[in-house]
Amino acid sequence: MTADEQAAVRAGVEEDAGDARERMRQEVAEGLSRPQKEIAPKYFYDTRGSELFEEITRLDEYYPTRTERALLETWSGPWVEGLRPAALVELGAGSARKSRIILEAMRRHGSGRLYVPVDVAEAFLEDTAVQLRGEYPGFAIVPAATDFTASLALPLTPPEPTWYALLGSTVGNLDTGSAVGLLTRVAHRLRPTDRFLLGADLRPGPNKSVARLEAAYNDARGVTAAFNLNVLRVLNRELGSDFDLDSFRHHAFYDAARGRIEMHLVSRRPQLVRIPGERAIAFREGETVRTEISCKYDKASLESILAAAGLAITRWEEDPEGLFALVMTRRRP
Repeated sequence: MTADEQAAVRAGVEEDAGDARERMRQEVAEGLSRPQKEIAPKYFYDTRGSELFEEITRLDEYYPTRTERALLETWSGPWVEGLRPAALVELGAGSARKSRIILEAMRRHGSGRLYVPVDVAEAFLEDTAVQLRGEYPGFAIVPAATDFTASLALPLTPPEPTWYALLGSTVGNLDTGSAVGLLTRVAHRLRPTDRFLLGADLRPGPNKSVARLEAAYNDARGVTAAFNLNVLRVLNRELGSDFDLDSFRHHAFYDAARGRIEMHLVSRRPQLVRIPGERAIAFREGETVRTEISCKYDKASLESILAAAGLAITRWEEDPEGLFALVMTRRRP
């Protein structure tokens, strides 16, 4: 590549980064102008945020990861043996810790040859891909750094049959309309032999108290609080804003009427926050920024959302305590 060509590539990358930062600025400013101020949870996941989330998944209070993992260890083998997936495309892959259970089953049954981890944190995703290439030399590992809530563009067309996966109850971070939109895009990608695998955190019930659910988002070590506050550090770095992290505190609670956890940052005092190019944002003492929702489901509510997106449940498996469900779906004819 000539020096001129290298310069052109660098300029293109810088332009793309500039466009992304401008979109981020506009989106954040719009969210903070609403009556209930909001920041999109996708901005949690810079490298530090991704590392903190991985730490959350290992906490005693955070049951979803270990419960989903146990379900995958039980069901991945039989499902892979029966359906023989050639490829796995995982949305929101993170470190791919749980994906390895599926990849192991694919390798064991001789069906798999491609893994496409999809995530927004490019550097973290590349690190994951490097590790996986060493662990699974028989697989092509093709990472796709993209915001899958906005687009499902992939760098290649995977072979049939492909499993698409959205684990960790990530779908719960979207309101119903947005969830249907994402799942509809997934459904449009599915060919007759393809499947979509979904992890879903369940609503409180006989063996799952509200207190147990809320504890998963309010751990004693404060890791979730650090994860929540990190989003302000991301905005300060990327947008040049001047959020004072010490002037906000973490707050998470279950809203039974809406069937969801809400995670907020609470302003400890009256204050002004500035984002270059935007009007100053005023906070009252006690005013909150909602940073995440995490919807919880029962079978009827999730079946309704999936049906609206053109998907049909083929398998539904819960753990014995009714904490979490692993759901296999296909595109409706």
